[in-house]
Amino acid sequence: MSHIATFLVITLKLVFLTFTWLQLSSSRDVGCDLFQGSWIPGAGPIYDISMCHFMTKQFDCAGNGRPDKLYLNYTWKPSNCKLPKFNGVDFLRRFQGKKILFVGDSLTLNHWESLACMLHASVPQSNYTIKRTGGISKFYMPEYRMSLMLSRNALLVDLVVDEKRGRILKLDSIKNGEFWKEFDMLVFNSWHWWVHEGRKTPWDHIEFGGKVHKDMDRLKAYELGLRTWSKWVDSNINPFQTRVFFQGISPTHNNATEWNAASPNGTTCHGETEPIHGSVYPGPELPAAAVVRRVLSNMTTAVQLLDTTTLSALRKDGHPSAYGIYRRGNDCSHWCLAGVPDTWNQLLYATLVADGNQLVPK
Repeated sequence: MSHIATFLVITLKLVFLTFTWLQLSSSRDVGCDLFQGSWIPGAGPIYDISMCHFMTKQFDCAGNGRPDKLYLNYTWKPSNCKLPKFNGVDFLRRFQGKKILFVGDSLTLNHWESLACMLHASVPQSNYTIKRTGGISKFYMPEYRMSLMLSRNALLVDLVVDEKRGRILKLDSIKNGEFWKEFDMLVFNSWHWWVHEGRKTPWDHIEFGGKVHKDMDRLKAYELGLRTWSKWVDSNINPFQTRVFFQGISPTHNNATEWNAASPNGTTCHGETEPIHGSVYPGPELPAAAVVRRVLSNMTTAVQLLDTTTLSALRKDGHPSAYGIYRRGNDCSHWCLAGVPDTWNQLLYATLVADGNQLVPK
């Protein structure tokens, strides 16, 4: 690429970033922040989970015997603006003939299945198809020629197998990013697998800057990996063609550690049936959330943060707990469907609607 072409690309990215910043600043000036608010009793779930035959059993809390139903009947209410009602048909029309890709871990699966159910409920007669090939899942709605896809990639950066040293996490390499280039919208997420230890550690060694380490501080490794991802996005994504989101850190409600957003009384999510009341989570900020904001703020490509961490932290009642796939377990990391991830997708839709200046302050 010539120096002139490079200069033009950088200039266009800066113009786009400035425009997006002005839009967001304008929203903040009138007090419209979709991600600040509280949970209130609502009208019930957006869809009937029994109609989503492709749902992962792990997330079907009602189908797994959860007796209480209150968790299905809470609505997110932003403090100073109206949350647009999710319109699946409008969403499909916006992405007619286009392709959307979610990239991340099992919480991204949670997010992706939620959106697939919401879209299916909007056009229940659709002759949709859904299939999985390796780590790629595809939900396709032929009437709109719209592909909603999922790539299971928990760490974003490369994890390769070396015959002598085993699995090596390469913090400064993203060869698998080639697949991401062909999409019209990308939604990324990563964090939970960065903190697994012992036999659940997904790597045997970490490599960065030509040096191989047995392990390192997990938060530091996460930030290094995320900076590699951000450089890849800045170098490979045209913001005029592809919209990019990063899903906020999804909190767990296990016993309090520096990684979790445990229930205020120090217990787990087991037996919880109501959200935490109020609009501020009564606990410390998740360190990983600060890393995400820091990395995004240093990018030249405009990446929208779906800042769902606080609103999710308030929903200690929203996890499968004992009603996940392992009935004797206590899953305080994933979310029931229908449930909290539906709100993540309502906010994703509201952010897209805001591009048309349709957000209405209270």
